[in-house]
Amino acid sequence: MLPQMEDMDLQRAIANAQPQLVESLSHTPEWLLMKAKGFLPHMDLSHVDEITDCKKKVLLLLDTLENAGPIIWKQFIQCVCMEGNLPMDLEIQLMSASGEGNLNQEQEGFAEASTQSPSQPTGHERHGHGSNSHPNEKESKRQRLDSTERYRHLIIASMCQRYGNERAAGTAVLGQVQAPAFSQAFVNLVIRQSKASRLKEKADKPREDLAGMQEAEECVDTAVKVSDLFESVVSLGTTKVILLFGKPGMGKTMLMHRLCQKWAEGALHQFLFTFLFEFRQLNLISRKLTLKELLFDLLLQPEDCPDAVFQHLLENAQRMLFIFDGLDEFVGNIGQPSSPCLSPALHKPMSISELFANLCFGKLLPGCTVLVTSRPKKLPDFLLNRADLLAEIWGFDREKVEEYASHYFHQHSFKEQAIAHLKNNSKLLSMCLIPALCCIVCVCLEYLLRKRLSKVELPQTMTQFYIKMLLIFISKQQTEGTVSEDTQLNHHRTAILGLCDLALKGLEEKKLVFYVDDIPKHVKEFASLHGLLTVFEVKRSDSLPEAGHAFVHLSLQEFFAALNLMINNSVDGSYLKKKFSLKSKWTLKSEARTEFMENFHIFLSGLSSKECRTFLTLLAEQNQAWVRDKQATILQSLKKLAATNLTGPKIIELCHCTYETQDLELAKHVGSQLNFKYEFRNFRLTPLDVSALVFIINCGQDLTHLDFAGCPMELDCLEVLTSCKNIEHLSFRSRKYGDEFAAALSKSLPKIKSLKKLELTGGSITALGLTGLAQVFPNCLQLEEINLQDNRLRDQDMGKMIEMLSRVEKLKMIEKDTIVIYFSGQSREVPRSPNLRRRARKKENATQINMKLRLQDCSFNSQHAVAITALLRGCAHLSEVDLSGNQLGDEGCRELVESLPKVHISKRLDVSNNQISVDGVCCLLNAMNTCLNAVEFEASLHHQTAILKFIGDKEFPSTLSRDTSRSGDQSGGGESQKSVVSRKIRLTDSGFPPRDLDKLCTVLKKCSSVSELDLSNNSLGDQGVGKLVGLLPELKAVSFLKLSGNQISLSAVFGLAQCLSALEHIKSIDISLGNAQSVHLIFWESVRNSRTRSAGKFQAHPRQLENDHCFRLRECTVSPKDMDRLCQILEKCTGLTELELSRNALSDQSIERLLMSLPNLHNLKLLSIRNNKFSPNCTLLLANSLNLCERIREVEVRSSENTSLHLAGMIESQETSCRLTDCSIGQNEVEELCRILEQCGRLAELDLSGNQLGNEGLRRFLDHLLQMHVSRLLNLSHNKISQDGVLYLINTLSTCRNVTEVQVSLCSKATSLIKFTREDEPRKILRLTECNFQPEHLPKLFSLLQKCTNLTAYISTNNNMTTKAVEDLLRALRKSLGTLRISIAEPWVRNESIASLLQMAVQPHGNVIEITISKDKGLLRVGVGFPCRTEKMESVVSRLNQCGLEAKHIHFLQRVIEKCTQLQELSWSHIDLNDAEEAMLASAFLTFPTLRKFELMSSSVTPSGMGHLVARLQQCHAIEELNLCSLRLDDTAILMLVPGLHKMPLLKRLLLNNNSIGNEGCSHLAEALKNAPHMEEINLSHNKIEHVGLEKIAKLLPEMQNLKIVNLSSNSIGPAGGETLVEALAHCRHVEELLLARNHVGDKTAARLSLSLPSMGHLKILHLQSNNIGSLGGMPLAKGLVECQQLEEISLSENGFGEGALRTLSEGLPRFTRLRKIELKFCGISDGVSKHLALGFSRCPVIEEIILSWNSLGDEGALELATVLPRMARLRILDLDKNRIAAQGAKKLAEELAKCCGIQVIRLWSNPVPKNIEESLTKQDARLHFSFF
Repeated sequence: MLPQMEDMDLQRAIANAQPQLVESLSHTPEWLLMKAKGFLPHMDLSHVDEITDCKKKVLLLLDTLENAGPIIWKQFIQCVCMEGNLPMDLEIQLMSASGEGNLNQEQEGFAEASTQSPSQPTGHERHGHGSNSHPNEKESKRQRLDSTERYRHLIIASMCQRYGNERAAGTAVLGQVQAPAFSQAFVNLVIRQSKASRLKEKADKPREDLAGMQEAEECVDTAVKVSDLFESVVSLGTTKVILLFGKPGMGKTMLMHRLCQKWAEGALHQFLFTFLFEFRQLNLISRKLTLKELLFDLLLQPEDCPDAVFQHLLENAQRMLFIFDGLDEFVGNIGQPSSPCLSPALHKPMSISELFANLCFGKLLPGCTVLVTSRPKKLPDFLLNRADLLAEIWGFDREKVEEYASHYFHQHSFKEQAIAHLKNNSKLLSMCLIPALCCIVCVCLEYLLRKRLSKVELPQTMTQFYIKMLLIFISKQQTEGTVSEDTQLNHHRTAILGLCDLALKGLEEKKLVFYVDDIPKHVKEFASLHGLLTVFEVKRSDSLPEAGHAFVHLSLQEFFAALNLMINNSVDGSYLKKKFSLKSKWTLKSEARTEFMENFHIFLSGLSSKECRTFLTLLAEQNQAWVRDKQATILQSLKKLAATNLTGPKIIELCHCTYETQDLELAKHVGSQLNFKYEFRNFRLTPLDVSALVFIINCGQDLTHLDFAGCPMELDCLEVLTSCKNIEHLSFRSRKYGDEFAAALSKSLPKIKSLKKLELTGGSITALGLTGLAQVFPNCLQLEEINLQDNRLRDQDMGKMIEMLSRVEKLKMIEKDTIVIYFSGQSREVPRSPNLRRRARKKENATQINMKLRLQDCSFNSQHAVAITALLRGCAHLSEVDLSGNQLGDEGCRELVESLPKVHISKRLDVSNNQISVDGVCCLLNAMNTCLNAVEFEASLHHQTAILKFIGDKEFPSTLSRDTSRSGDQSGGGESQKSVVSRKIRLTDSGFPPRDLDKLCTVLKKCSSVSELDLSNNSLGDQGVGKLVGLLPELKAVSFLKLSGNQISLSAVFGLAQCLSALEHIKSIDISLGNAQSVHLIFWESVRNSRTRSAGKFQAHPRQLENDHCFRLRECTVSPKDMDRLCQILEKCTGLTELELSRNALSDQSIERLLMSLPNLHNLKLLSIRNNKFSPNCTLLLANSLNLCERIREVEVRSSENTSLHLAGMIESQETSCRLTDCSIGQNEVEELCRILEQCGRLAELDLSGNQLGNEGLRRFLDHLLQMHVSRLLNLSHNKISQDGVLYLINTLSTCRNVTEVQVSLCSKATSLIKFTREDEPRKILRLTECNFQPEHLPKLFSLLQKCTNLTAYISTNNNMTTKAVEDLLRALRKSLGTLRISIAEPWVRNESIASLLQMAVQPHGNVIEITISKDKGLLRVGVGFPCRTEKMESVVSRLNQCGLEAKHIHFLQRVIEKCTQLQELSWSHIDLNDAEEAMLASAFLTFPTLRKFELMSSSVTPSGMGHLVARLQQCHAIEELNLCSLRLDDTAILMLVPGLHKMPLLKRLLLNNNSIGNEGCSHLAEALKNAPHMEEINLSHNKIEHVGLEKIAKLLPEMQNLKIVNLSSNSIGPAGGETLVEALAHCRHVEELLLARNHVGDKTAARLSLSLPSMGHLKILHLQSNNIGSLGGMPLAKGLVECQQLEEISLSENGFGEGALRTLSEGLPRFTRLRKIELKFCGISDGVSKHLALGFSRCPVIEEIILSWNSLGDEGALELATVLPRMARLRILDLDKNRIAAQGAKKLAEELAKCCGIQVIRLWSNPVPKNIEESLTKQDARLHFSFF
């Protein structure tokens, strides 16, 4: 170092340390004076003794010594450091500046001599001023300081070497590949500091993003420099923690390297030492370390005296900087120190996480500074609480992008062109705000500009940029001539695949650093050569350094990992879907599984774009169809995610993924699922985020609402928004949005052409910001509404604002606090407020103003009423008038009401709190008669509220004109107007006494047009309610009457019940007399709407239902006497169809009286009693109702609490059913129950499941079975039976002639079913599952089976049957004539050899006609024909000889062939055959002339075995069905199979699904099937068939006149192939099943199919799910489907048809008279179309299953579906999983489900229903399923 520079360093150090140096030396001024005299022997210093102030004395001496010259000054400083008692940090700083503490001999001698003084104190302090120090002590001190300084310089040298050249922001991404000239440039990043205090308050709250935890209203981010991070004041000895976070690619690691470099250069002089630790390397440390080991073993060892150096570090902790980079990459768990009050032992070994936590909490090296960087997603709460400073790296802004590009291209002639290209492309510029992407963009742009292309076309997405970057890096190393990208990729394919494997394995194992042994040599060479991997030195602990490798950026590792999944042949669709599960990533509370995969799903999405398809096909060496299938998996996953409930950050993440795909259809679908309103709350948005969002919005057709609340937002985001063409409503709400934000917004607003409403609320905008905005508002041509509430605007600013805003042509509303002004309509002179008077003389086309008038709490009384009414009459356009809080009284209200017909108020009049009484209420109520536009009156004397609501001009006249055109029978215009406008009256909480009630009734009589009347909580009592009910005949338009909370008794209930017979159009009466009384009367709207009801195909309710009445009574004690009276009243109501009595504590006697009255309720269809505890005797009474009333068709009693009785007309089906489930029926009730049931001569179904019969009760019941006339089903499940009970049930097969099937299981399902037939059907089936038979039960079982000689099928599953027991069973089973099929499923079957199973299969008597072996199911099935026909021995021997088998097989097969001479079916599945077994199968079994069906599925077959198989199949001339699915057959195997197919003239069914058949294989098949006239079924699903192959197959189809089933699902059929197929199918008139699911046929194919469907007159099943069919194809397809009236099953799931197509389909549903199942999963169905669908479903007479899961149905849709449930008598399953149904919808479904005994389940998994509601509803009806399983 030059002397001048040394002197400058010393001066700088002294200047910085002067206050601390003066403070230290002022304690011993005499010692300092003595030293000064020694250094200045010729200078008189006597005057210094006269100074009494110690500090002044020290300052004078120091100045004198410094002025003596640099040599003396430096010597003096060195002497002070050696002998003075200075703080260690000050000592090091001065020694470093004065020459490293190395005194030469002369200086040392001088210093020693100058210190000799007998007067100095002695002691053993570290440095005693004036001590007569021993030479060894000085030497030791000097050595320690020298060792520490050498260690410091060692670290400086290391950091300069490592980071000195890493000054480019792009280095972190590009590694070795960068412009050399650019290596000396560093562009500062944008860093914003947030208030850590606000962060700490929210650290324990759930968060999706770190920025989301900052309170938008208080925590305003401020821009900071890097140096500012370390300048906050911290008390001495307190550790300072700085938390610096940023999204991926923002330059965190590069910035840390920059800090280390600047420290090494001396810039951060406040730190003596800086230590950088990277968590990706700390992951490699598994053992525990001490702090000393962490510093010295993992970083650098001191050259000498490590203990002394470590002690020095401990003593100077305040000047230590520890940088921990990449906390998000740490795989360990970091928690708060276990003992926060205790410091750990300094030499105690700890884990890395413990060392880190103790450093942060100051338990180690208290006073040091800890700087931590991380991505936002993974931050421990304790660290957020502990942080003293929190800052976020925002990356670049526009200026820094330009600066970066200027540095990057500074040597290129096209520099200006490159910068202009970035600045002019807003999307590109948004990407460049992320430094890592900026570097990649510049690399790509440089490469393209070097080529001097006429047009530079850069990639569109981040993924495409990474691909382009890879190709550029490869091409840069190309030394030969021009080579195509395809050739280069092919050349390096193996290395790229290896790099992909390394990346994915690393992410899965949470491994970011790789050793040499981890990386194949060729991969390492390739990646290092092209700058994809970086190499560095790593230490595992105290071991020797090793070479570590890592991807230059984590995002690059994520890219290659995603690429692996897309090109790896072993990765199938299900695995890919699992890996792409954003849902799990979003919903996991701990993101430990995915913390290294922040961009992984984005890259997967990007690789699913069409633009990447060629790149993937080259790397995967597969065809485009293979790649397209993988891409389709990702696209479908994104579609499904869009249907879930997403918060703001997740919406942005989904938008990024969708943008990366560049799929416009997907973007349109995603936008439609997000409901056109985007809400973003408290998380930071970047321009790139907004750019992705704009892409989604622009792909749709609908206008959207963007709502930003508390979102830190770069101003560049506003410029990005200008490219959005579909924004209708824009909201900003945050204190962060001030005048600067307003200025930026004012530049963007005129460019948003569709904007109608702007909200800038809760901000910090002043008049300055408003002025700029107001100037551009006139240029916003569509703007109608502006809201500026809660900003920093003063009232005096409003005049100016109104002046400017009145020029906005379409502006209707401006809101600022409580001042509201409206502009609308045509020109008219109106009174103006004083501050607008200067504009009163505007030209005639001035804007009309609608105003809100508020005169609250102005002490107006009745005398002011006249003046007020005059004022109101003078204001022609009032929207609202608020006169609340005055003293107008009844008289003032009367004055107001009389003037209302002359006053124009378009919304509401509020006269609350005006001291009005009943008279005033009646006056106001009378306005409903006098004011035609008055639509609602709400009043409460208790709360002193009185509000009149009106309908505006635009709504009222239009409604009137429409009505009058249809109402020619109206007597007058006024009446017409009253009848069409819906009017509501709410008079609640007023407590009307009898006299006042009469007044009220007088006024209400005149309100004949009121549609809703609410008189709740008025203490009316029985008499008052009676009076009001008497008014109902006058209120002809009423549709709803509410009388809740009026303290009525059962007497009033009887009076209300009489309305059912007195009022013709009453629909339902709903009464509850619980704590909160509820009384609701609902009327059919026939009278009011008879002239306006739609003439459409579906009415709101069928006309015949208008006479149906419903009566519900809940929470009321009804005695037997009361029940008699109630029944007498109800008997007079001829229209009563539904009666519900819930929570009424009905006694057995009351229920018996009710049941006795049922025959007199002639039109009753449903009696429901819920939540009423029944005794066993009462349960029997309910069962006996079948004998009391012939109209009862179903009796259902559940859980001894709920019952429903369904009744029908006499002419309807006479069959009945009785379900008494979970009613605690035991042995004691069996006899009486049987007596009742024996009297029911037409009982079809009997369900006694869930009771307590036990074995004995079951036996008694079965004894009566012959006397009961059950014709269909008996359910005895869950009745606590054992194996003995099973045997009782089996016995019914032989004792009851009409029993056709017995099914028993003793597992958790505990199934016990007996099925009956009325015909003399020969079929007898026994199914036994998990009965766990013991040895003592088997003889009884075999004995019973031998008695049942008519048994046709025995199916045994997991019944603990050993091989010996099975053999005995097989020998025991026999019959006289016919076929017996025996099925045995046991675990041991999986492990048995084929030979053993075959030997077992031939044990039964009779001829074996079927053998099925399925190893995966552990199944052996044998079909046996009786009587037995044996083949002559000579024939058997001859057949064996022809097989050419080895001698050892002949004996074994002799018995088999003898028994299998009549073999017709042979089916083997999931077996692994060796060569001998393959030969045996082919030679022995495929030679039987009777063989009709052969199946070999999911098995392992060797090539030689396939040869044997194919050869023998050529001899199977009688084969009708051939199934070779899941054998991995490719085109070559199909070619081998062709000769055999040629020789199967009778072939009817060919199943080759789940193989690898491609186009060539299809050609072979087409050739083989030319002569297959009997073909009925072709199944080629789950293969690799494309257009070329399909074309060959399609040509054959019209020739197959018997073809019934075509299954081509899950292939690669695109639009062209689809059209070819549909064209051929038009000639296949006998096709019954067409399965084309999961292809990509698109809209054109759907449209063509719609033309062919009418000609397919036998089509029963159609599957078109997941076929990319949109609205263009959906509409014609829906019309075509309507013509296929014979369809039984339709699946259209996972297609985005649009509401138009769904409505068309809904209208046609009634024509599907045979439709059993319809599947519309994931079709974007919302509430808007739900009514049409529900009505359509209700008209399908045999519908059994409706699948509507994964849609957007809410409560409204659920209500529509629930309403029609009782009309679908055959419905069994309704699937509403994953919709948006909340508590209201679920409750309505449960309510209607009680009326539907046939429905088995309604699925409601993953709907927003509260957990307590789920549990309550499930308890109420177990058929509601809220769980997934």
